[in-house]
Amino acid sequence: MMTLVGVLAVAGGAVSYSAGPAQVGQDAAAAPRVLKVEGAVATSLTLTPEDLAKMPRATATLTSDGTTVTYEGVLLYDVLAKAGWQFGRGMTGKGMASYVAATARDGYQVIFTMAELDPMFAGEKVLIADKADGAALPGREMPFRVVAPGDKMHARSIYSVVKLEVVRLRP
Repeated sequence: MMTLVGVLAVAGGAVSYSAGPAQVGQDAAAAPRVLKVEGAVATSLTLTPEDLAKMPRATATLTSDGTTVTYEGVLLYDVLAKAGWQFGRGMTGKGMASYVAATARDGYQVIFTMAELDPMFAGEKVLIADKADGAALPGREMPFRVVAPGDKMHARSIYSVVKLEVVRLRP
């Protein structure tokens, strides 16, 4: 199987992705199974499935094309709190202009505002899943999957997530 490897660049607020040379023989299941949490957090993290297994667990269900799957993992809120993001009153003011970008292995990105994740505001239950229907994620979805069950379209429920980057627009 061939996987495209590329470079994701952020410059002046613009995001671009450029593909690099293909890697032969490296599929999603063989790639390192870690989730990097970086950006405007107190502590950058590199989380493994074992790290997530030790955190409070949650489930979320998605139905697509007549098929329902129950995912298990950790709330995105809990992952960001572990990295030191100050939710609640600590987020008011300039912190309200902040978001987290979830990036998949192929460079696909989705955005969640911090206020939509915070229980004191919208409190959306977005999950960083590592299991589907009680088993490991299918190979193409590894190492982790974002599950946003509250979305009417599931375009933000992306798979093969490898990075979460917190961005604060007003430092």
